[in-house]
Amino acid sequence: MLLITGGAGFIGANFILDSIVQTGEAVVNLDKLTYAGNPRNLEALRGDTRHLLVHGDINDRALVRRLLTDHQPRAVVHFAAESHVDRSIHGPAEFVQTNVVGTFSLLEETRGWWGGLSESARRDFRFLHVSTDEVYGSLGPNDAAFCESTPYAPNSPYSASKASSDHLVRAYQHTYGLPTLTTNCSNNYGPFQFPEKLIPLIIHNALAGKPLPVYGDGTNVRDWLYVGDHCTAIREVLRKGRVGETYNVGGGSEMKNIDVVTTVCHLLDEARPRSSGSYTSLITFVEDRPGHDRRYAIDASKIHSELGWVPRQSFQMGLAKTVDWYLDHPDWVQDVVTGAYRSWVSQNYLGRSAA
Repeated sequence: MLLITGGAGFIGANFILDSIVQTGEAVVNLDKLTYAGNPRNLEALRGDTRHLLVHGDINDRALVRRLLTDHQPRAVVHFAAESHVDRSIHGPAEFVQTNVVGTFSLLEETRGWWGGLSESARRDFRFLHVSTDEVYGSLGPNDAAFCESTPYAPNSPYSASKASSDHLVRAYQHTYGLPTLTTNCSNNYGPFQFPEKLIPLIIHNALAGKPLPVYGDGTNVRDWLYVGDHCTAIREVLRKGRVGETYNVGGGSEMKNIDVVTTVCHLLDEARPRSSGSYTSLITFVEDRPGHDRRYAIDASKIHSELGWVPRQSFQMGLAKTVDWYLDHPDWVQDVVTGAYRSWVSQNYLGRSAA
């Protein structure tokens, strides 16, 4: 079985749903259920004994120790993180506490438990840390894409906290021999993404007739990765990745933010036309955020050559699937934007002891 942290969030939930379908392997899912941790993302697994959701914090070392001891996972897959750049600008302390201190706590407890395993179990165990391309900083328009040896140059409290966690994971492999792996991915999109992120925000605002905010001049560039492709990459790294290595995971789809927004509008024009005009008329340029990185791009040749992974979804195909999913799940969107799911979390988990 696998111990997953942050498995009620966007990427973690997609990974669990995909992994159980593809492998049937049981999962213990440790999630703090903060604003972006939504158990309803995993509604399809209700009653499935292969999935155990544990409401708890990775900084609760006694709980982490108990889960490791009781469930004896073959791997820890570490998604748990505060991940929104704008939130990190306004409140960096939570990012340091979760992304840096939390990763340290998880590593320490895993190292202590792992050290007591048999030699063969220690050899077979893996700790996979899921990180971001933002640790590498910003690229100019003609710069080569980020590769695994690109020097770190984080520019936001979020990316600095993730860079710190990456360094801790590396240090625990080199110092203690803990068999770690790290992935650094580009911008994910797809089902279950919290609507503070660009694509679901644009879909939600457009359908509500609200302005579609675009930072600055809209020419910031990101490499877009469909979340299902990311999940496949993580499984391949877990299965075949070399201990101590880092693998960059990218979608090979560099797009300017304004082009992403325009494409979403055109898809909505076809699927849910307005009574008059295009959704593009709602596009509104707003003041840029502080320290906004100009361009990210991923060189994913290492994971392709070593592990045979390539993304299957083009940006156009993946974006169309994503828009369709949000149009087909208005109740999920409504629960998230109104915060109704938070009441459900309190009702369902308040007073329960951890597993």
